[in-house]
Amino acid sequence: MPLSLRLSIADTLTLGNATCGFMAVYFTTTGILIPHLQGSQETGMARHSAATAVILMLCAAVFDLFDGLVARKLRSSPMGAELDNLSDLISFGLAPAYFVLVYGMVADDAHQRVAAVGAIVVLLAVVLRLARFSCVTVKDGTFQGMPSPFGALTVVSIVLLELPFVATLLAILGTAWLMVSRVEYPKPRGPLAVAMLSWIVTSMGLLAAWAFDAPGGQLLLQTGCALQLVLGAVIPLFATARRVNNFRDNRREARAAQLP
Repeated sequence: MPLSLRLSIADTLTLGNATCGFMAVYFTTTGILIPHLQGSQETGMARHSAATAVILMLCAAVFDLFDGLVARKLRSSPMGAELDNLSDLISFGLAPAYFVLVYGMVADDAHQRVAAVGAIVVLLAVVLRLARFSCVTVKDGTFQGMPSPFGALTVVSIVLLELPFVATLLAILGTAWLMVSRVEYPKPRGPLAVAMLSWIVTSMGLLAAWAFDAPGGQLLLQTGCALQLVLGAVIPLFATARRVNNFRDNRREARAAQLP
């Protein structure tokens, strides 16, 4: 095959990301939306399907984390960057936006058309964020705006918290704004990558406990979702603190250079 069409190991992981995103849409449709339209009162199936859909988004985030690491260690094909953006659009744009749309259709206090607008805003925020990522060069070690995987998980966490509709919508719009903002987020490398992977695995456990109606599962899930929101607001502070420390170090070096 031509070199431009050969898939690397990193590209295979990226395709796993896209597959997880598509399957998240599938479970959201077959396990939540269709039973609701058919008038089913079985809440257990909807809970299992919602948990499965979110776990698949978490798996997509794991694939997204490792495809970058593998690409840096080994190699990536000429299609790597394009494949990564297209896969991220499915898993962290379409899947969470569709999750919000279905929430607007099945929740008791939700407004379907307003929720559809919120879903469109999430999708467009991810589209704009991915396009800007491809065109804009930022400082090494940071992202400009909330990374789309973290944004997607924050959006579904907001929905799973089961807040009043207005609060849910405002939080979703705020997350979409963070994704297209200039707020800096550190890239998951080294200890931060390990911490992120640990958090994803913990989140899967919380979702499983909730899906199987384990004792305290609902409280554990809500605690995890609330912590996801807190992390979304706190993590940029680390990048800001690092920037402030770098500025102070540069000033000290400049003053030391001026001394006789």
